[in-house]
Amino acid sequence: MENLLCNEVWLMTPDNVRENGGSSNANANVESSLFLSKEDCEEALGVFLGKEATYMPQPPYFQLLDANRFLRNARFKSVTWLLKSQRRMNLCRGTVFIAVNYFDRFVSVTHECQEWKQYWMFELLSVACLSVASKFNETTMNLQLHEFQVEGDLEKCFDPGLIQRMELRLMKALGWRMDSTTPFSYIDILIHSIHHALNKTVVHDFTHRVNELLLAALLDPKFLEFRQCVVAISAVKRAFEELSPSIDIASLAHLDNVVPQDQKGDLIKCGRIMGKLLSVQDHDNMLVCANSWHCSPSSPVTVLKAECFNFDDYQVENISLDLGSGVRKRKWEESDFGL
Repeated sequence: MENLLCNEVWLMTPDNVRENGGSSNANANVESSLFLSKEDCEEALGVFLGKEATYMPQPPYFQLLDANRFLRNARFKSVTWLLKSQRRMNLCRGTVFIAVNYFDRFVSVTHECQEWKQYWMFELLSVACLSVASKFNETTMNLQLHEFQVEGDLEKCFDPGLIQRMELRLMKALGWRMDSTTPFSYIDILIHSIHHALNKTVVHDFTHRVNELLLAALLDPKFLEFRQCVVAISAVKRAFEELSPSIDIASLAHLDNVVPQDQKGDLIKCGRIMGKLLSVQDHDNMLVCANSWHCSPSSPVTVLKAECFNFDDYQVENISLDLGSGVRKRKWEESDFGL
């Protein structure tokens, strides 16, 4: 690991040690966060704040998603699949945040994929992102490539060799900088800093609600314009308001000091958007998607026959594409991906 990340500061957090993706995960998070020392929190906070900006998608990615409906829908479908896969395979929650970060950063710096017009191209990228994220973040599981693909979840089943080449291209495009700082990176630190203001009986529910909000935020590209710490603090404040309304919100005022001065305005803006996750129907649908996995964008979706890609011959022939106006056949070459 150190050889791969020679130019990165690799910070072990409770999520790296292991946290279950199921219902018991909240307990694990609470217990680990409450036993962090103040010095540990300050050190970790300094590391995350110091590098988070370098792990954000390159501008103008947010504006690109806002203007490109197909790309926005492709991202939504990809993130939904990543969330579903995290639950299905019982992965650490941190793994899916890292995978989504890889996806966004790759698309933001790889201009040709911004022109992709088939959803399966983004599916291949999603599988590669989750595979690489699992290798870096899962310490107790040895996953095989075929385990990431379940019939019915993806429009295509990809050959392991192709996935591996996509992984390599992903890591090269990201400059081999894979130890991403995400909003989830801050949760243990923030919970530790405010647990004195919480009733012990609600700490479990509080942690669960923060995680819920952050998972929903992954689906909404609006949050991509904010720093990771801003999104994390906004989720903590929102959960606090919901679950501890009788406690003065001023007890969380010290959290604002975590955010760099030039991000203070963003904290207010992000907090307003986070609050709408419960009051706007579109965001409610996203929350349903994150829990039921049966939602998809409202726009027409390309339907592809579920069959395996095999690029041993450097091409796939006779892939049927149901585009609504009929079926056509075309050769797809690896050069389409730069692999």
